Amino acid sequence: MKVGLTYDLRSWYIDRGYSMDETAEFDKQETVDALQDALKKMGYDTELIGNAFQLIESLAAGRRWDIVFNIAEGLYGDGRESVVPAILDQYKIPYVFSGPVIMGLSLNKHLAKLVVDAAGVPVSPGLRINELKDLEKCDLKYPLFVKPVSEGTGKGITENSLVHNYDELLKMVEWILREFRQPALVEEYLPGREFTVGVVGYGEEAIAIGGMEVMTINNLPYSVEVKENYQNYCTYKPLDSDIIEECKSVAVRAWKALDAVDAGRVDLKADRNGNICFIEANPLAGLNPIHSDLPILARMYGIEYQTLLEMIMGAALKRIRQ
Repeated sequence: MKVGLTYDLRSWYIDRGYSMDETAEFDKQETVDALQDALKKMGYDTELIGNAFQLIESLAAGRRWDIVFNIAEGLYGDGRESVVPAILDQYKIPYVFSGPVIMGLSLNKHLAKLVVDAAGVPVSPGLRINELKDLEKCDLKYPLFVKPVSEGTGKGITENSLVHNYDELLKMVEWILREFRQPALVEEYLPGREFTVGVVGYGEEAIAIGGMEVMTINNLPYSVEVKENYQNYCTYKPLDSDIIEECKSVAVRAWKALDAVDAGRVDLKADRNGNICFIEANPLAGLNPIHSDLPILARMYGIEYQTLLEMIMGAALKRIRQ
């Protein structure tokens, strides 16, 4: 079976003048190499495709694959993670991980929360702010947490994201609207413990393979800077026995509500009463074998990188062949 790999290589964009901020979510060569090595060990004939631009060039040149292992994040817009799946759909080429609708829905944290909330999964009350006058409708209880509605990897989250009054709220919302040119998501702050859970599979066969608690020094927000330097700022530990079943249940229920497939992560946090709430889902979770959260938490439960990739490919092939 011929497997193509689509990905956004950070160095490719940097060499073409894109900034470090623009490419914060993109992968390093070591991640692409690890994925290719794992797929080769499974016996697949692999071909490196690259990003959406390179995919279009390859398709125009007549290249085709039996399946594409897609980890391309995309560059601009709230549908950026949907670009590669949408292109592949038009050529009837199957791929690993969720399709364009689910990618776009999950990237928009406000819409994802609406869907998950409608399915009965606990969420923190929130409000999308498209423009400053929308703040007049904000009747949420302080403290609040403010972030861009459609960013990943902690982009737009800073020490100022936690706000305690209207002046702080206004300043943070203004910054997000100006800096990211997208709505701000304002939520009642969840003060409890923070978790991330790995999920593999689709529909009724989706399972939580494990999870970990995320603890940062001095309660720093889990920002892009903290994530990139997690060894200095974070402590990760497997889920405690008193919380693991609730975390797994909330994560899988949210995963099913979003109709996500194959594998990904669901982020959770406890409210002031200790109830586990959905924060966001990542159906395109990072797969660096050393530094990404999903491989890290999988190792905590005895699932090595090669095995994790085999589980993902197995789930994808079973779904596609149904």
